[in-house]
Amino acid sequence: MSIQNLLQKMHHVTKARMRVYSFYLFHVRLPVFLMIKFISVLLISFSLLSFSSFGKKAVEQDKFASFRDKMEGVRFSGFFTMTGKDVPPMEETYEIQSVQKFGEEDLWIFTARVKYGKKDVVLPMPLPVKWVGDVPVITMKDLNIPGLGTFSAHVVIDGGKYAGTWAHGKVGGHLYGTIEKMKKEDKE
Repeated sequence: MSIQNLLQKMHHVTKARMRVYSFYLFHVRLPVFLMIKFISVLLISFSLLSFSSFGKKAVEQDKFASFRDKMEGVRFSGFFTMTGKDVPPMEETYEIQSVQKFGEEDLWIFTARVKYGKKDVVLPMPLPVKWVGDVPVITMKDLNIPGLGTFSAHVVIDGGKYAGTWAHGKVGGHLYGTIEKMKKEDKE
Protein backbone atom coordinates (compact mmCIF):
# COMPACT_ATOMS: atom_id res chain seq x y z
CA MET A 1 0.00 0.00 0.00
CA SER A 2 1.49 3.22 -1.09
CA ILE A 3 1.39 6.49 0.76
CA GLN A 4 -0.86 7.89 -1.93
CA ASN A 5 -3.38 5.05 -1.42
CA LEU A 6 -3.24 5.55 2.33
CA LEU A 7 -3.91 9.30 1.98
CA GLN A 8 -6.88 8.60 -0.31
CA LYS A 9 -8.38 6.14 2.21
CA MET A 10 -7.89 8.65 5.02
CA HIS A 11 -9.49 11.33 2.89
CA HIS A 12 -12.54 9.08 2.24
CA VAL A 13 -12.80 8.22 5.95
CA THR A 14 -12.50 11.89 6.92
CA LYS A 15 -15.21 12.82 4.36
CA ALA A 16 -17.48 10.12 5.76
CA ARG A 17 -16.86 11.31 9.31
CA MET A 18 -17.54 14.90 8.24
CA ARG A 19 -20.85 13.81 6.69
CA VAL A 20 -21.83 12.00 9.90
CA TYR A 21 -20.76 14.96 12.02
CA SER A 22 -22.61 17.40 9.71
CA PHE A 23 -25.72 15.24 9.92
CA TYR A 24 -25.40 15.14 13.71
CA LEU A 25 -24.77 18.89 13.93
CA PHE A 26 -27.62 20.03 11.67
CA HIS A 27 -30.21 17.33 12.29
CA VAL A 28 -29.72 16.59 15.98
CA ARG A 29 -27.71 19.20 17.81
CA LEU A 30 -28.99 22.37 16.08
CA PRO A 31 -32.69 21.55 16.55
CA VAL A 32 -32.07 20.74 20.22
CA PHE A 33 -30.17 24.01 20.60
CA LEU A 34 -32.95 25.96 18.87
CA MET A 35 -35.61 24.25 20.98
CA ILE A 36 -33.75 25.17 24.18
CA LYS A 37 -33.46 28.79 22.97
CA PHE A 38 -37.17 28.87 22.08
CA ILE A 39 -38.20 27.49 25.47
CA SER A 40 -35.91 29.98 27.23
CA VAL A 41 -37.44 32.90 25.34
CA LEU A 42 -40.97 31.64 26.15
CA LEU A 43 -40.19 31.28 29.85
CA ILE A 44 -38.67 34.74 30.03
CA SER A 45 -41.65 36.23 28.16
CA PHE A 46 -44.19 34.56 30.44
CA SER A 47 -42.35 35.64 33.56
CA LEU A 48 -42.14 39.24 32.32
CA LEU A 49 -45.84 39.23 31.44
CA SER A 50 -46.81 37.89 34.85
CA PHE A 51 -44.67 40.52 36.60
CA SER A 52 -46.17 43.17 34.32
CA SER A 53 -49.77 42.16 35.10
CA PHE A 54 -48.91 41.92 38.81
CA GLY A 55 -47.50 45.44 38.61
CA LYS A 56 -50.60 46.72 36.81
CA LYS A 57 -52.86 45.09 39.41
CA ALA A 58 -50.89 46.73 42.23
CA VAL A 59 -51.06 50.14 40.52
CA GLU A 60 -54.81 49.68 39.97
CA GLN A 61 -55.33 48.74 43.62
CA ASP A 62 -53.38 51.83 44.71
CA LYS A 63 -55.48 54.00 42.38
CA PHE A 64 -58.71 52.53 43.79
CA ALA A 65 -57.56 52.98 47.40
CA SER A 66 -56.58 56.59 46.71
CA PHE A 67 -59.97 57.27 45.07
CA ARG A 68 -61.83 55.72 48.02
CA ASP A 69 -59.83 57.78 50.53
CA LYS A 70 -60.33 61.01 48.57
CA MET A 71 -64.07 60.44 48.13
CA GLU A 72 -65.02 59.46 51.68
CA GLY A 73 -66.35 62.22 53.89
CA VAL A 74 -66.42 64.88 51.17
CA ARG A 75 -68.90 67.48 50.04
CA PHE A 76 -69.51 68.30 46.39
CA SER A 77 -70.74 71.92 46.44
CA GLY A 78 -71.64 73.63 43.23
CA PHE A 79 -74.26 74.42 40.67
CA PHE A 80 -76.32 72.81 37.96
CA THR A 81 -77.76 74.38 34.85
CA MET A 82 -80.78 73.47 32.77
CA THR A 83 -80.21 73.45 29.03
CA GLY A 84 -82.77 75.48 27.08
CA LYS A 85 -84.20 77.17 30.19
CA ASP A 86 -83.71 80.84 30.91
CA VAL A 87 -82.84 80.32 34.58
CA PRO A 88 -79.59 81.01 36.43
CA PRO A 89 -77.49 78.07 37.72
CA MET A 90 -79.00 76.52 40.85
CA GLU A 91 -77.16 75.27 43.92
CA GLU A 92 -76.58 71.58 44.56
CA THR A 93 -74.82 69.67 47.32
CA TYR A 94 -73.78 66.04 47.54
CA GLU A 95 -72.25 64.73 50.75
CA ILE A 96 -70.38 61.48 50.16
CA GLN A 97 -70.29 59.55 53.42
CA SER A 98 -68.57 56.41 52.13
CA VAL A 99 -67.37 54.86 48.89
CA GLN A 100 -66.60 51.19 48.37
CA LYS A 101 -65.50 49.19 45.33
CA PHE A 102 -68.01 46.48 44.47
CA GLY A 103 -66.77 43.42 42.60
CA GLU A 104 -64.26 43.22 39.78
CA GLU A 105 -66.00 45.55 37.34
CA ASP A 106 -66.38 49.36 37.43
CA LEU A 107 -69.12 49.45 40.07
CA TRP A 108 -68.73 51.47 43.28
CA ILE A 109 -71.26 51.94 46.09
CA PHE A 110 -71.54 55.63 47.05
CA THR A 111 -73.47 56.28 50.26
CA ALA A 112 -74.42 59.90 49.86
CA ARG A 113 -76.68 62.66 51.03
CA VAL A 114 -78.17 64.32 47.96
CA LYS A 115 -79.59 67.84 48.24
CA TYR A 116 -80.99 69.65 45.26
CA GLY A 117 -84.11 71.74 44.96
CA LYS A 118 -86.43 70.62 47.79
CA LYS A 119 -84.98 67.09 47.95
CA ASP A 120 -82.71 65.97 50.81
CA VAL A 121 -82.07 62.20 51.09
CA VAL A 122 -79.30 59.80 52.18
CA LEU A 123 -79.00 56.55 50.23
CA PRO A 124 -76.50 54.04 48.81
CA MET A 125 -76.10 54.34 45.05
CA PRO A 126 -74.35 51.80 42.81
CA LEU A 127 -72.42 53.96 40.34
CA PRO A 128 -69.98 52.92 37.61
CA VAL A 129 -66.64 54.74 37.72
CA LYS A 130 -64.63 54.71 34.49
CA TRP A 131 -61.02 55.83 34.29
CA VAL A 132 -59.37 58.07 31.75
CA GLY A 133 -55.77 57.41 32.74
CA ASP A 134 -55.77 58.41 36.41
CA VAL A 135 -58.87 60.60 36.15
CA PRO A 136 -62.11 59.05 37.48
CA VAL A 137 -65.40 59.67 35.66
CA ILE A 138 -68.61 58.79 37.52
CA THR A 139 -70.96 57.49 34.85
CA MET A 140 -74.60 56.54 35.04
CA LYS A 141 -77.11 55.83 32.32
CA ASP A 142 -80.82 55.82 33.18
CA LEU A 143 -80.17 54.99 36.83
CA ASN A 144 -83.33 54.93 38.96
CA ILE A 145 -82.60 56.58 42.30
CA PRO A 146 -85.43 55.84 44.77
CA GLY A 147 -87.34 58.97 45.70
CA LEU A 148 -85.53 61.10 43.13
CA GLY A 149 -86.24 59.54 39.72
CA THR A 150 -84.20 58.28 36.78
CA PHE A 151 -80.93 60.04 35.97
CA SER A 152 -78.05 59.91 33.54
CA ALA A 153 -74.80 61.72 34.27
CA HIS A 154 -71.11 61.81 33.43
CA VAL A 155 -69.05 63.59 36.08
CA VAL A 156 -65.29 64.11 35.85
CA ILE A 157 -63.42 64.29 39.17
CA ASP A 158 -60.35 66.49 38.78
CA GLY A 159 -58.57 67.00 42.07
CA GLY A 160 -60.76 69.27 44.17
CA LYS A 161 -63.18 70.02 41.34
CA TYR A 162 -65.99 68.25 39.50
CA ALA A 163 -67.79 68.97 36.24
CA GLY A 164 -70.09 67.13 33.92
CA THR A 165 -73.45 66.69 32.31
CA TRP A 166 -76.74 65.36 33.65
CA ALA A 167 -80.19 64.37 32.40
CA HIS A 168 -83.47 63.66 34.18
CA GLY A 169 -86.09 62.66 31.64
CA LYS A 170 -86.26 65.39 29.00
CA VAL A 171 -84.48 67.93 31.22
CA GLY A 172 -80.70 68.11 31.41
CA GLY A 173 -77.75 70.40 31.68
CA HIS A 174 -74.33 70.86 33.19
CA LEU A 175 -73.04 70.59 36.73
CA TYR A 176 -69.83 71.86 38.28
CA GLY A 177 -68.29 72.74 41.61
CA THR A 178 -65.68 71.97 44.22
CA ILE A 179 -64.95 68.94 46.39
CA GLU A 180 -63.88 69.45 50.01
CA LYS A 181 -63.39 67.18 53.01
CA MET A 182 -66.18 67.70 55.53
CA LYS A 183 -65.34 68.64 59.08
CA LYS A 184 -66.36 66.13 61.74
CA GLU A 185 -69.31 68.24 62.91
CA ASP A 186 -70.52 68.58 59.27
CA LYS A 187 -70.79 64.80 58.89
CA GLU A 188 -73.37 64.41 61.64
